Amino acid sequence: MNTQEPIIALDFDHQDQAREFLKFFNQQKLNLKIGMEMFYHYGPQWISEIQAQGHEIFLDLKLHDIPHTVYRAMKQLSQLQVSMVTVHASGGSRMLEAAKEGLLAGCQKADRAPLLVAVTHLTSTDQTMLSQELLVNTPLEDAIKHLAQLSQGAGLDGVVCSAQEAALIKAATGPSFLTVTPGIRPQGFQSDHEDQVRIMTPKAAAQRGSNYIVVGRPIIQAPDPYLAYQTIKTDWQAGLKERREEV
Repeated sequence: MNTQEPIIALDFDHQDQAREFLKFFNQQKLNLKIGMEMFYHYGPQWISEIQAQGHEIFLDLKLHDIPHTVYRAMKQLSQLQVSMVTVHASGGSRMLEAAKEGLLAGCQKADRAPLLVAVTHLTSTDQTMLSQELLVNTPLEDAIKHLAQLSQGAGLDGVVCSAQEAALIKAATGPSFLTVTPGIRPQGFQSDHEDQVRIMTPKAAAQRGSNYIVVGRPIIQAPDPYLAYQTIKTDWQAGLKERREEV
């Protein structure tokens, strides 16, 4: 999956909507995220259809269950030949290890296994929710850093986090540990259904150390999705360039 290209969250209710959306890109090869909504509705056949067009798939199902169940689920998912899959880091180290083991068992060859990344805390989580609803009496950044280190210790490739924590996680885990960051909003974007509270622009995310950005509504709800994508991609790549020049 090309880190120079944003990942588009293909968050539609129906396949036909997604098919019409992809026509804007004139057969350009894209990084696409398939989430729970569409996968639960259309299943592996939908993945195969998208892959047949040459697109790379980030399958975002956020598995969170007992280790044995996650192992068996990942063993099946690995056979879909997607590029990246997710679990919840809060499932604990044994579950994370089982997820990795399942992927390797399912694809036979380690170099063909999808990247495995763990969700730290959702970008809809803030300190109040963490403390009052989840009863985690730790600063949010400390909790996220701990889950990232736990994931790294379990052999995962990286984590899903807010871009606000990307630099913190890189400092705690090292430069090769991946940070996949949703909650990306271009300057001036507004939505009537904004449920993400830890957000950042594409350029700022790159400067903070994000390896991949995931963008949904600012692209799929835009009057001209192709133009919106190109604008976000340009901003993202400008940030990546600045980051390389600082090294």
